[in-house]
Order: sequence, then structure tokens, then C-alpha cells
Amino acid sequence: YIDSLLVEVRHLDAVMPSTEMTLFGKTFATPVATAALSHMGNQYPDGMAAMADGANQAGALCFSGMGPQDELERMVATGAQVIKIIKPYADRDSVYAKIRHAEEIGCLAVGIDTDHAFDRRHGYDCIEGMEMFPLSSAELKDMVASTKLPFFIKGVLSRKEARKCLDCGVKGMVVSHHNGRIETAVPPLMVLPEIAEEVNGEAALFVDCAIQSGLDVLKCLALGATGACVGRPLMQPLREKGPEGVRETIAAITNDLRYS
Repeated sequence: YIDSLLVEVRHLDAVMPSTEMTLFGKTFATPVATAALSHMGNQYPDGMAAMADGANQAGALCFSGMGPQDELERMVATGAQVIKIIKPYADRDSVYAKIRHAEEIGCLAVGIDTDHAFDRRHGYDCIEGMEMFPLSSAELKDMVASTKLPFFIKGVLSRKEARKCLDCGVKGMVVSHHNGRIETAVPPLMVLPEIAEEVNGEAALFVDCAIQSGLDVLKCLALGATGACVGRPLMQPLREKGPEGVRETIAAITNDLRYS
């Protein structure tokens, strides 16, 4: 779907663009952020901290997925601005504990992933022995109120759900189908304009799933996103060169965005 979106080209009166992005009072060199990845120790020693280090060197925002508390602490210790995305654990006490921990160690924001509540076998998901359970609007509202940090939702794919999130006090959303967990789910960029219209500046909007180039990022921004999350394109550079590979890749995508 991304490749079906064509670019209207204009050159007269053009200027060199700024790629800076502001979010929650912080200024970033690029709207390219790392996706909320997990288990990057499989790619590089202490891979999530290495990814955060590379993002920080590139002046980029870093999302974090699953992982132990000490790993998140090492990510924040790199100087990166980190947003912690928590799974919808059935044990809600563990969710609140992770929210508190993210706040205590200085994360920029915290949030929850809504689309991992169900597995592909039509039951509730279970990840690393931890059962998942879908989130209600009332629970989301309580979670938002439990922290001083801005609260994100990852997995928004409809205008109606975006409105529910806003009504609960959410300050950021990741428009995502989690790399196709549901076949034929609407592509994030297809639904992004409707969500952006509904949000109307009340929350930050990020897009992930298949974002690979600066031109892809441009399309996200043009359709109303604050920024775009890159995941898979960072894995091989991380594996081969560690933080420097992450920095180089984010810089290259940002330069591609500037040219586009």
C-alpha cells in the first residue's frame, strides 16, 4: 500500500527542509524513531541498549518493547529518550509496576500495546509464560491517570478507537497492525488521515509496519503523522556494527527524507 501512494513533485521556490521533530518538550533531529522492538540481544550483545545508544547518537526517539527492568535502565542510561511500551498482561499489577518503573528511571513516556491480547489460535495470547488480556476503556483511563508521563497506545487502526483513546487522556498513538497479526487488516497509512483528522493535534501520531525509506517517512508525515517507526531495517546494521550501525541507518533514512 505504501508504494501505491504517489508523490506530487514540485521544485519551484523549494528550500532545504528541516527534519527536526518536537515531542513533549524535547527536540529531535529526525522524525525517524526506532520501533518498539524486543529481544535484540539475539542480534547484538545487550542489543536494546545498543539500539538506544545508536538512536541517541542520531538524535532520534527510541521506543522499547518487552524486556527486563535492568535492560530498560541501560537504555535510558545511554542518554536516549525512551518510550516504554508494555504488553497487555492479564496481571494488571505487573502493568502498573512497569509504568511506575518507567517513570522512576526517566523514560520520556510510557504506553501499552493493545493488539497482543489475542493469539493467532483464537484465544488470549501468552508470551514468555505471561498471559495477556484485552484492555477496557475504563482500565486505560485508570492507567493514564496513574502516571505523570504522557501515555501512548500502540495498535490503533481506526478512527473510533482513536477517539476512545483521546477520551481516556492518551497523548500518543502508534498506528500499527503489528506486522500483519490480522490478515487483511487496514494498512496503517490508509487509515492514518482519518485518525489524524479525529486527533486534530490532541496527541502525537506515529506509524510503523514496513517503513523502510525516507520516502516512506515522507508519506507518513504528509498524511498526518508526527513521526515514523523503523524496525526491521535496523536489525542487520545492529547485528553487524552495533550502535554505529543503528546511527548510520537512521541518518541515511533521514537524509533520504530530506531529499524527498
